Amino acid sequence: MRTTSTAAIMSTTAPPADRPDDPLLAATGEQAWIEVIQKMDEVYNDLLQYEVALEEKNAALEESHQFIESVLASMSDILIVCDRNGGIEEVNPSLCHFAGKSAEQLAHTPVFELFADDLERARARDIFSRYGREGVHDCEFFLRAGDGSTVPVSMNCTPRVSQTGKLMGMVVTGRPVGELRKAYQALRQAHDDLKRTQGQLLHAEKMVSLGRLVAGVAHELNNPISFVLGNVLSLKRYSGRLENYLAAVHDSAAASEPALAGLRDTLRIDRILADMPQLIDGMIEGAERTRDIVDALKRFSAVDKMTPERVNLNEVVERSVRWVVQSAGGRFAVDIDLPPDLHCAGSSGQLQQVVMNLVQNACDATAGQRDARLAIAGRHADGQIILQFTDNGPGIAEPHLGRLFEPFFTTKPVGQGTGLGLSISYGIVERHGGRLEAANRPAGGAEFILSLPVESR
Repeated sequence: MRTTSTAAIMSTTAPPADRPDDPLLAATGEQAWIEVIQKMDEVYNDLLQYEVALEEKNAALEESHQFIESVLASMSDILIVCDRNGGIEEVNPSLCHFAGKSAEQLAHTPVFELFADDLERARARDIFSRYGREGVHDCEFFLRAGDGSTVPVSMNCTPRVSQTGKLMGMVVTGRPVGELRKAYQALRQAHDDLKRTQGQLLHAEKMVSLGRLVAGVAHELNNPISFVLGNVLSLKRYSGRLENYLAAVHDSAAASEPALAGLRDTLRIDRILADMPQLIDGMIEGAERTRDIVDALKRFSAVDKMTPERVNLNEVVERSVRWVVQSAGGRFAVDIDLPPDLHCAGSSGQLQQVVMNLVQNACDATAGQRDARLAIAGRHADGQIILQFTDNGPGIAEPHLGRLFEPFFTTKPVGQGTGLGLSISYGIVERHGGRLEAANRPAGGAEFILSLPVESR
């Protein structure tokens, strides 16, 4: 920046040497020149300040321009700035990469040439002309990529207006949706695979529990089947006597009343007739008991669809305990203290799996003890059914308390536990709107608390 002193200006603007000799006139002229020089100094200082301010603004503008260019270069979405006739004025590097052309090649070409075919161009012209003033949002078009492929792009169009409101052009942005669709499809496939695997794990865990309890179930089935078999054998014997008596009745030679009465007494026909209703009722009861056991097995082992039903928790607990205790061979005792009519809404098979898992875990935890025992107590509290499972085992190690319900976490030896039982049980209880918690008792042993909402009537 070049500066000039006031003295230099005075030397170049001094009055001519042949000025008049009048002292008053000379003084007046000199004063006028001084004022002119002062004004020139003020104007010059103002010019210097304006120049400094202009340079600062130019530097800020250059910095802003570089910032905008860096932002445009880092954008993954395509950006097109058009005039009012659709001619391209500015593009970002993403569009150049997409179209396979440089910014100079794209400049001043119609934006509609980027579209895939004549049909897309006509559709784009129609939509932009109709909604250009309001803007176009998330409208999908097909554009022609630099490699010749057709790519679906979700586009937005915003009008550019002057200070007077005159339409100057438009700003078009777009994002290829092909990759998004692929990513969404992959995510959906992974989600479906995860759900299918989760269902398989749930079913596998149920089969593991069922396999461990086959002995108990077989023992329970043996009672009604033995009862039915005994009654059938009795009926078979009775049928032989009845056959002999009916043969005598139809034999005219031996059909006299005294003979038939004697035969009736010998064959004890009256006793048979009195005993048959009881035998038939016992067989029906045994068959129904067998049917109930088989139905319970089917509900437990089936792939449950979580169809809500009215569940009698008293029956679920008693059946689960009976199966586990019978499979344990009498070395595990369970005390049940439940109020009558504990009902909730949900899946009987899934809740039975939860209860059996808790009872079986208590059986495993107390294995080897002389007095292995589990106490199950129930109560109603604040619209909830509370079931407490308290054993007299060694309890749960403190580092393990926070991980009990994690998938595949188990403290059992390899091959004796999948680590899925408590995790699946926790998920089942959550889906029923309840809670499953674990803790150690101060007096020793572990305690699991199962809370389920009471069935709304």
